[in-house]
Amino acid sequence: MSKFEEGLKIRKEVLGEEQVEKAFSTMTSFNEDMQKLVTEYCWGEVWTREGLDRKQRSLINLGILTALNRAHEFKLHVNGAIRNGCTEEEIKEVIMQTAIYCGVPAAMESFRNAMEVLDEHKKKQREQN
Repeated sequence: MSKFEEGLKIRKEVLGEEQVEKAFSTMTSFNEDMQKLVTEYCWGEVWTREGLDRKQRSLINLGILTALNRAHEFKLHVNGAIRNGCTEEEIKEVIMQTAIYCGVPAAMESFRNAMEVLDEHKKKQREQN
């Protein structure tokens, strides 16, 4: 299996097939190379490494994305963190940690974004039951 194929598999498992298909459906000649780069190197090279499990990688990503104040990517990775077994408490604690080291405004933004995603997950769970 190529690194791209491995990356695509993991990307779909973490972010959800629907999200990945959406990204690929909007691919153009302008952004195609970027989608391939992200899939092969981010997901195929780094996420396949053995040093950290997916749950740990998800928590690290939430901290980094809070520090960078990247709301769209943060929300995607909250979904991924949930798929990777992170609890609401763990997600909260990562954001609390970032408040000290990255700043309260960045952490507040991440709390708002996390709550939006977590509320959506709870709503879907209620609908399935």
